[in-house]
Amino acid sequence: MPFLSSDHVQFALCFGLSFFLIMDGAARRGVDFRGRFAWRLILLLVIGTLHGLIYRGDILQILALLGLTMLLFDRIKDNRLLTLLGILCFLQIPLLVRAWAAAQGFDWAAQTPLFMHDDTMPALTDGSLGDVLRVNLVDGQLAKWSYYAATGRLTQMLGLFMLGLVLGRTGFFTAPERYRTARRVTLAIAAGVAAQLWFEGPEFLDLLTPNGSAARPYLGWAIDCWTNLAILTVEVCLFIEIYETAARPLLRSLAAPGRMTLTLYVGQSLVFIPIFYGFGLGLHDDLTLAQSLWIGLVAFAAQIAFAHWWFGRFHYGPLEWLWRAATRTTLNSPFRRQAGATA
Repeated sequence: MPFLSSDHVQFALCFGLSFFLIMDGAARRGVDFRGRFAWRLILLLVIGTLHGLIYRGDILQILALLGLTMLLFDRIKDNRLLTLLGILCFLQIPLLVRAWAAAQGFDWAAQTPLFMHDDTMPALTDGSLGDVLRVNLVDGQLAKWSYYAATGRLTQMLGLFMLGLVLGRTGFFTAPERYRTARRVTLAIAAGVAAQLWFEGPEFLDLLTPNGSAARPYLGWAIDCWTNLAILTVEVCLFIEIYETAARPLLRSLAAPGRMTLTLYVGQSLVFIPIFYGFGLGLHDDLTLAQSLWIGLVAFAAQIAFAHWWFGRFHYGPLEWLWRAATRTTLNSPFRRQAGATA
């Protein structure tokens, strides 16, 4: 289990929040942005599909297709109902039902998910660039979608979409003082749950089902989803707590890379895939965990520095500007800053 929440939960929560910001801004201007938003997601799907050719773990494709549900969620104006629907998603009822069915011996439930039969990994570790593109075109995408569906990730992302929308509507981030007490109580509870699941999750799983049981993988994935959700809650609440202290300037340094997340997400694949994959340096099995951690920390610092340098000269990241221009179907968007302008 991860020390930090998985990237899919972070992306999904931010996606729901950004949807609110986009739609709320358009509504304030008296613009119906629903059609443009759907077109925006189609463009994101194209970017994600191209990115998925080199990195099969791409999440942009999933966000784009699943994100169309936001247009339906936005029609639900009752935040309590949205929250309830989100909680139902977090309960991972489909996984629990399948675990029960597998334990009862139903053949459909005991079948191994498609992603566990994936035999194309050697193309990534030892193949050429052409091999990587070939296996990722179909097999890699099927394995990715199978993984997200079978392990409850898609259900969890839907819940986080709704949660992000509710948090945006209620001003959870724009008026943090209003939620100080509730946030701190939530932080304490989430930290306790996260610690419990982290240290005792395997023992809890052993109590529920023995090793070798057909139900065990599904219960394990449900516990993993709950662990990620608890850790994400801790991260969000703790970030706001720190942001309200004298450490705010330090956290504000993350704003610049946050404004070019799409560029950095795709860009790091272009940098690191040739380093780790077989057609490049093939270091995927040569580095220790400590070495990999240091590489990640250095890369993270480099991205922050690059983002600050970039926004001293440009208004948007390169992919962000292309996405914006294509969404608005016009190139009439400022890109380069005028000399002497302040970022």
